[in-house]
Amino acid sequence: MSAVPPFIVAIPARYGSTRLPAKPLRAIGGVPMVVRVARRALQAGAGQVVVAVDDARVAGALAGQGVDVCMTRADHASGSDRLAEVAGHYGWAHDAIVVNLQGDEPFAPAAGIREVARALAEDDAPMATLAAPIADAHELFDPNVVKVVRGTHGRALYFSRAPLPWARDAFAGSRDALPEGTPFLRHIGIYAYRAGFLGRYTGLARTPLEQAESLEQLRVLEHGFPIAVRLTPEPFPPGIDTEADVERAERWLATHS
Repeated sequence: MSAVPPFIVAIPARYGSTRLPAKPLRAIGGVPMVVRVARRALQAGAGQVVVAVDDARVAGALAGQGVDVCMTRADHASGSDRLAEVAGHYGWAHDAIVVNLQGDEPFAPAAGIREVARALAEDDAPMATLAAPIADAHELFDPNVVKVVRGTHGRALYFSRAPLPWARDAFAGSRDALPEGTPFLRHIGIYAYRAGFLGRYTGLARTPLEQAESLEQLRVLEHGFPIAVRLTPEPFPPGIDTEADVERAERWLATHS
């Protein structure tokens, strides 16, 4: 395995959330979620960790954590837009590798953070992401689980909420089990970008497939830009978006601490 290149981790942490108010400050095991995410980024060996915030209360929670805090506008449409503002603020080199670690991923494995940075460094695509094998048919047919299909070149062919690829002959007989030999992959929502692409990406017009699937990464493919896809070396526990997720995270922490 090749060496991990120098990389930056940028964490968008929006205070407002309709399903989980004040989400970055929600305590997981007594520690604010955004603090746990920042610590994961530091453990991964990032040369710089920046948390992009839109509220002084989130900034205050990060005091003394050894990370940079960048106050950003509150009206960004997505985390990618927020990070584009951060990239402009710091003036990162065009080819700098920036890992977008979601602010609701307090248990993201350090090895996975490093792997997405390595994936981008080993490909000339402007963007990279991770995937994991799908374990069962229920997961494949769940529209909340985003699937990715990739080519032999290791780049994404398509992302979808639908069950892809469609094993025609196997599923004609039964949809209760996955046929062997078909590469079913779950997309993991961690990205690495070349810093110069962040501003270009957020300036791209929204596209029909992106809007139909409600998947922002399809905008990149529809505009003709490749996305490198690698398998994660360690599982990513689910992110936290609801009260039920918080309860699940507390249970997970109790068995993994």
